[in-house]
Amino acid sequence: MKDFFLQLREKFLKPTEEEQAAEQSGEDYVELAHDQSGSDERSKVTVRPFVMEEFEDIKEVLDVLREGSTIALINIKPLKDKDLVELKRAVSKLRKTCEAIDGDIAGFGEDYVVAVPYFAKIHRTTPKNVE
Repeated sequence: MKDFFLQLREKFLKPTEEEQAAEQSGEDYVELAHDQSGSDERSKVTVRPFVMEEFEDIKEVLDVLREGSTIALINIKPLKDKDLVELKRAVSKLRKTCEAIDGDIAGFGEDYVVAVPYFAKIHRTTPKNVE
């Protein structure tokens, strides 16, 4: 039994051939293989356009924002022309969802709203004072 433990100890204490080769060549790093299986799809960001023609169209936008890998460009002109009250409800719901997921939302021109998840930030310019 004592011989078994001594052999086991020697096996664990003895460096492997790879470790010996690394020590002799002076390498201080470990090379890892890059796994291509599905990791690219998960890490990519999608920029997706939406058209909001009625209040119910907001559901699909909210769903993709909650997934966390989509930046939404929302055309609000059809709903703005149709019903301003419904537009305000939809934008309010978008704003609350963006706050909940730690995202950001901003108007983009007169007819577009941009909503981004937590990993993105919308650049805002400060208006210059005109005298």
